[in-house]
Amino acid sequence: MASVEFEGIEQAYDQRRVIHGIDLVIDDGSFCAMTGPAACGKSSLLKLVAGLESPSAGQVSIGGQVLETRRPTRHGIAMVLPGDSLFGHLSAGENIAFGVRAAARPSGDIDQRVRAVAGLLGIEPFLSRLVQNLSDDHRLRTSIARALACEPKVCLFDDPLIGLDELLQAQLREEIRRLHRKLGITSIYATRDPIEAMAMADQLVVMGAGWVAQSSTPMQVYDRPANTYVANFVGKPAMNMLRGVWLHGGVLIGDARVPVRRPVAAHDNQPVLLGIRPQHFSLSGASPLAARLVTLEFTGAQTTLQCVIADQPLTVLLSERVSFDPGAMVRLTPEFDLLHVFDLATGDSLTR
Repeated sequence: MASVEFEGIEQAYDQRRVIHGIDLVIDDGSFCAMTGPAACGKSSLLKLVAGLESPSAGQVSIGGQVLETRRPTRHGIAMVLPGDSLFGHLSAGENIAFGVRAAARPSGDIDQRVRAVAGLLGIEPFLSRLVQNLSDDHRLRTSIARALACEPKVCLFDDPLIGLDELLQAQLREEIRRLHRKLGITSIYATRDPIEAMAMADQLVVMGAGWVAQSSTPMQVYDRPANTYVANFVGKPAMNMLRGVWLHGGVLIGDARVPVRRPVAAHDNQPVLLGIRPQHFSLSGASPLAARLVTLEFTGAQTTLQCVIADQPLTVLLSERVSFDPGAMVRLTPEFDLLHVFDLATGDSLTR
């Protein structure tokens, strides 16, 4: 296996920069999920690792060796794309064998490798079937088998589950993670879905428009977002952001002061944003934090309240069943140990 390191990476197409000086290390044997909106640079980074493109500036190292040529198979790199990247006129077995030949493996190994990886992915009974006659599930499994057949050091996944239904996505996420645990191949998985990325990753990289907003474990990114961009992107519904002023160990919002029971690097009267995840509230008649209810939505396991507090929108997600009329005043108590404070001007976290 091999680590992957990006050093000072910049990338431009037709003088338009799409990656702005990225430094990032992906550890040997880890499963790194990159997430961010469309056109944030995820696929561009994968192409650089695959050797399909060269950076405008900086370098990519694999296993400590700088990647200098555009011959991905010679560097032990494999890439999994959505199922339509397969050769439709060939059988599943022939598609997998193509990956072995591309890696310049001895001809005697081809059939053995094809059957070995097909067995890992449960598609051995379908090896003779044309790809165009396979289900979405089996096409993606064939794509993964083709990548694994060449025994790569690094495996890249470029949004492979896009377009599949939710149940199939969940099944294939677990299948990909199972294979990673079994084989230990360094994996980089790009997806625009932050929930999918969190569910799969050892290392979660949240990208903005060509820059890394935060890189850490999924739990660390969720519990301690580095800035408001990460806080809003990771987690559904998005984190509430309430404008206020830091005062005496809490945030003053309108007439109510919300105490924060975490270290915060702010000074009194500093304009801040108080971040509260929607599920970190409870109802309490004694709370000084009162919000006016706009709408209430019951979805079975949860009740969602859309409120307004100090002329600012607030989303509350409760696990209990409640009933209020629109316009009612709802008193809410946040979980004071789980609050976040961000600098209003920069968006950077002030929570330590």
